[in-house]
Amino acid sequence: MNDTPLQRFYSFLKLDRKDIIQIFFYAIFAGLVSLSLPLGIQAIINLIQSGRVSASWAVLVVVVVIGVALVGILSLMQLRITENLQQKIFVRSSFEFSIRLPKIKFEELYNQYPPELANRFFDTLTIQKGTSKLLIDFSTAVLQIVFGILLLSLYHPFFIFFGISLLLLLYSIFRFSYNAGLTTSLKESKYKYKVVGWLQEIARNNYSFRKKDNFDFALTKNDTLVSQYLIYREKHFGIIKRQFVQLILFKVIITAGLLLIGGFLVLNQQMNIGQFVAAEIIILLVINSVEKIIIGLETFYDVITSIEKIGQIADFKTEEFSATTSNYCFANISLETDNISFKFPDSYDYVLEKINLKIEPSEIIYLDGNNGSGKTTLIRILSGLLQPTSGSFSINDDTYRKINLPQYRSHIGTIIHGETLFEGTIMENLTFNNAEISHDMVKWAIDNCKLGTFIKALPDGLDTKIHPEGRQLSSSNAQKIILARSIINKPKILFYEDPLDSLDEQTSKEIIDFITAKNHQWTLIVSSKNKYWKEKSNRIITMNDGKIISDSKINNHA
Repeated sequence: MNDTPLQRFYSFLKLDRKDIIQIFFYAIFAGLVSLSLPLGIQAIINLIQSGRVSASWAVLVVVVVIGVALVGILSLMQLRITENLQQKIFVRSSFEFSIRLPKIKFEELYNQYPPELANRFFDTLTIQKGTSKLLIDFSTAVLQIVFGILLLSLYHPFFIFFGISLLLLLYSIFRFSYNAGLTTSLKESKYKYKVVGWLQEIARNNYSFRKKDNFDFALTKNDTLVSQYLIYREKHFGIIKRQFVQLILFKVIITAGLLLIGGFLVLNQQMNIGQFVAAEIIILLVINSVEKIIIGLETFYDVITSIEKIGQIADFKTEEFSATTSNYCFANISLETDNISFKFPDSYDYVLEKINLKIEPSEIIYLDGNNGSGKTTLIRILSGLLQPTSGSFSINDDTYRKINLPQYRSHIGTIIHGETLFEGTIMENLTFNNAEISHDMVKWAIDNCKLGTFIKALPDGLDTKIHPEGRQLSSSNAQKIILARSIINKPKILFYEDPLDSLDEQTSKEIIDFITAKNHQWTLIVSSKNKYWKEKSNRIITMNDGKIISDSKINNHA
């Protein structure tokens, strides 16, 4: 069961409990010191009224000034702590995203657009600024209200009634508007991300939207999304406005009432002028603190909404690995499935049904079948991207072992449909800066994937920067780099989905001859429209409607 937004916020604050306690400690001290201002003014006025202008008066003035300076110093110390807090929030959030995004279960990303999930990192900036503001402003404001009410109650019992009504007001404003404020804030945020997502689509397909009709469609859809955003933004503003109107009415009533009551108490000699002035200063401080809290509710909604949006990523299930993972190096790998079935989370129909396979080392397997027959799903289960809904998937090597994903992935190479290059150098895209990959291994992969001539022609060679998705490269060269990446550490198994669909026929044949050569010990499981893979395979598995309808071994592997 997922936490509520408030529970998420509380859990979030617990991570930096020491810093927050320090902020509250300084706020308490600053609140107590700030009360020296009205008390000092009260004493000064009393001294002036009595005509006793002496050293005591000068001392009191110095004390008040020191109190003001001390409050400023304490506020500066709070700022230092909150700056540290903001830095920690940013660092922690960036690593949280970096760690979780590659480990979210494949099924969890079904019907999700990963770049949109990554965009939620920008909510970290809202959390940074908002949390700091809330901790400083809210803590200071709340403590000033509490201390102010306690001090006022010493002047006259009437002020106790003032304090109770003030607390009831704050509670009622929060109680009756919190749910509506949070709901509209979440809706507003939802459409904000839809607008950003659509702008990303326009940027990603900018060539498609250059035609006038297509351009008009882009603007129309953007207008629809922005209109929805404005509707919920206006609803949210309506709640903020209602809270502020309530505050204004409260300020008018309280100010008028306190001035009248205070004047009445002075005239009846139940308070002196010094106490009256001090009480009015305290009341103004309290009202200003209430105003800070009410205005700060918008920041509170923004922070809660941002934490909820980021928290939804934390709710996605991630791959779980054993803490005692051993770095076992398999001599050979054979795979076995036992009645594997698979269906997607929102589907009643199985994509795969009762698949039983045993794959021996060094087999070259071609998966045949029409679109939708289950080939892609089977490859993704065998490569560890998807977990079967039922049945088991095991690995054999002398001893019988269950699949351990991190260990297993260190022995396989994959090319999944839609896989692209990332922003970085060609070398980084090939090796991921793996120190165990030698220069000879890089040269071997480049030469055999027909990349040598292309890389030599580049001014910076392997240090050439690649844009996201390799957009400045031809599709064939981008595909060759991905292919070289899959074999560079000489894995024991290769899983390929349409690995050469961007290459010309002759180059494809040369690379297929290399990949399927007998001197390689790796196992290959490939699904492709290029039938030359089929000619070079020694086993053909034909699928239809999620079932294996034919599994035959042949001897045409040259």
